Amino acid sequence: MSSAPRCPHCRHFVYLSMRECPNCEAELGFNLLDRQFYGIRQGQVVIDGVTWYTCSNRGWGCNWLVREDAPAGQCFSCRLTRRRPESDDTIALEKWGSVEEAKRRLLLQLGELGLPIVPWDVRPGGLGFDLISSLSTGERVIIGHANGIITIDLAESLDDRREALRVRLGEPYRTILGHLRHEVGHYYQNVLLGDDAAWARCRELFGDERTSYQDAITRHYAQGAPQGWSASHISEYATMHPWEDFAETFAHYLHITGTLRTAAAIGIHIDASVTNLRDTDVEPLLSYEDQPVQRLLADWDWMSQAFNRINRSMGFGDLYPFELVGPVRHKLAFVHDIVTKAPLSHDEQIALALASHPDEART
Repeated sequence: MSSAPRCPHCRHFVYLSMRECPNCEAELGFNLLDRQFYGIRQGQVVIDGVTWYTCSNRGWGCNWLVREDAPAGQCFSCRLTRRRPESDDTIALEKWGSVEEAKRRLLLQLGELGLPIVPWDVRPGGLGFDLISSLSTGERVIIGHANGIITIDLAESLDDRREALRVRLGEPYRTILGHLRHEVGHYYQNVLLGDDAAWARCRELFGDERTSYQDAITRHYAQGAPQGWSASHISEYATMHPWEDFAETFAHYLHITGTLRTAAAIGIHIDASVTNLRDTDVEPLLSYEDQPVQRLLADWDWMSQAFNRINRSMGFGDLYPFELVGPVRHKLAFVHDIVTKAPLSHDEQIALALASHPDEART
């Protein structure tokens, strides 16, 4: 089911993060289950006979709705946040709100792909997020993933800090959404590789993840990426360890499918009759679930070139400054295969989204 980012009152376009229509000023709430905006009156709306309320974190930017029988006053996305800044740390909370916005975009895409999301408070190893600031408490915050919990340093939401790190590390791309997509790749490597055959194929492509991670970190930051890395990896960071190669590739799969989906939703395509770039049209799809990876990557080759030209016309760098060489395409094909075999039905997704903590279910 595709998103419908339009005001239900005046049909004006609204971004997925908006709480108010910029045209008619109607108060809006977003329903994850049908991916549509609804008009809100006195903090609630009735949808198909069920009352939905605004999320208790609406004051910090959340525009998602909470069903009346949900286990808490938080929406599905906010419920997945295990740690957040203290209530009196208003500076960190502002940064937290912007990171939550990126997280909601991530979760929406995971839902569109039909990937399972089991909350951390429902099952050990379930998906959760620690969103904390190293600038508030002096605590060392390492962006990463462990046992289903993704940790993000809210200081990364500061443009100057993030850009300085990007330049120092020699990265062509660094965003909060990119961090989230990478870290969730670690989560889904364990979720989607369900048998020995899948792990064996994964190791053929990415390497053996059982090799020492600590040794790999020490080597990478002491020596950097090996010479000629771009002939087999999507990024320098991907060369550090097979875990990181998989997570980087998974993140790029989300970059590619997410951007193509957006292009399809707003009707962007390449018309061969008005350009000398192509002899045939390129029409991106909302979903590539039933398409071979070759179609996905071919569409992306041409659409990313178009997006890069648009960016350059504004004086920016390329929107997608990466080259998909043969070995990387094989890795993306593997990710496409395990993702498209995983989709849940809409009802199965709803059941996971509304699942209660075991203790709550007994009360």
